[in-house]
Amino acid sequence: MRVTPQGLYCVPGDFFIDPGRAVPRAIITHGHADHARPDHDHVLASAETLGIMQARMGEGRAGRQRQVAVPGEVVRHRDVEIRLVPAGHVLGSCQVVLDWQGSRIVISGDYKRRRDPTCAPFEPVTCDVFVTEATFGLPVFRHPDAAAEVARLLESLRLFPDRAHLVGVYALGKAQRLIALLREAGWDRTIYLHGALLKLCELYEAFGVKLGPLAPVPAPAKRGAGGLLAGEVVLAPPSAEATAWIRRLAEPLVCAASGWMRVRQRAKARGVELPLIISDHADWDELLATIDEVQAPEIWVTHGRDDALVHAMALRGLRGRALHLLGRGEEDEDPVPPETAPAETATEQIA
Repeated sequence: MRVTPQGLYCVPGDFFIDPGRAVPRAIITHGHADHARPDHDHVLASAETLGIMQARMGEGRAGRQRQVAVPGEVVRHRDVEIRLVPAGHVLGSCQVVLDWQGSRIVISGDYKRRRDPTCAPFEPVTCDVFVTEATFGLPVFRHPDAAAEVARLLESLRLFPDRAHLVGVYALGKAQRLIALLREAGWDRTIYLHGALLKLCELYEAFGVKLGPLAPVPAPAKRGAGGLLAGEVVLAPPSAEATAWIRRLAEPLVCAASGWMRVRQRAKARGVELPLIISDHADWDELLATIDEVQAPEIWVTHGRDDALVHAMALRGLRGRALHLLGRGEEDEDPVPPETAPAETATEQIA
């Protein structure tokens, strides 16, 4: 493997993994914008990831040629054996396992180790080199149980029935996972969605992930009127909080579901009243546990707090290498539709 301006390049196979710009041949681990870029000539990915790319980019930009790889299936290209294995990050997310001349490298993409009812769980694969993310690669990041965080949201709904609970979530992955966790916790009422979340929730449903009753946030009867959805759960991209759209809701109690909510300053700066520490990435302990499981003597870190993780690897007698790939960790949302987003709207990272 070689690090290039486009990203990770497999020399014997002549293809890129999650390239940051258009290339002739790409393997895509998952559909977030910092990994799935448009306009490649040939794209190999899971069926779900290809579906997500088409939904977000349009039919003509999700790869001129698209090849579905079923997880576990071996695809051979120029003597390199390629296999996709579930990564547990979002629907269709996969690790890329490459075997060539007796050596194996595993590129994890983004991954989490917690249970998620909306996607297949992470599967560790032993290898010679493991390429890992490190979004939450500091000892301070130890994620609590997601069900307990959802219980806090439900308790707040009980305590403040006159307020709409607006939860900032990613359109891809976080929204659907939070919906599924709410269903498991017994919330069977309609969950209301910002329009920017509807398309991907419908796509999840099309792939067999049942989310229960959902509806778009209704428009007020009169222009400028508000007071809607008291006591209800409303999901929206984080950027929507800064738009006039929020005025529709009844005394909105602003929440956010993110691993970054462990950092109180982030929550305070965004005006989050109820921070929910729910992450779709591995925390510090899970990063270390995963590295132990894959048994790789060499660890490459693509993004996040690579310095801390590389140092931890050195203490364990492992070779660590920070790759410093450009554009990683910026899981930007699709822009909020113009009619609901004034010019001052800013999209903030929430992982």
